[in-house]
Amino acid sequence: MGKWFGIIGYCITTETSPGIWEEQIIERQYYGDILKNYRSLINSSNVNDNIDISNQISIVADPFAYENFHAIRYVTFMDSKWKVKSVDVQYPRLIMSIGGIYNGGE
Repeated sequence: MGKWFGIIGYCITTETSPGIWEEQIIERQYYGDILKNYRSLINSSNVNDNIDISNQISIVADPFAYENFHAIRYVTFMDSKWKVKSVDVQYPRLIMSIGGIYNGGE
């Protein structure tokens, strides 16, 4: 379908001082392919409807991505950060399904 270049954000837990662990976001740049490009509106009680995209992005993973695929939180797509709903490991690729806007809480 289309080509993609963007940032993938990983949430890695690190020990900041003895016995104190904190989550830290590490961003890395990747190239990939857009396998599925789909948008929908979710009706809500808010004034504006929420936008949800159900895109799939495939990257050729490096060793860091394979070791930390469980920690992927978001990808950048069209100048926004989008939540990664699931990651499918298909060596040598990682296929990520993305959804709503990432707000940094998960």
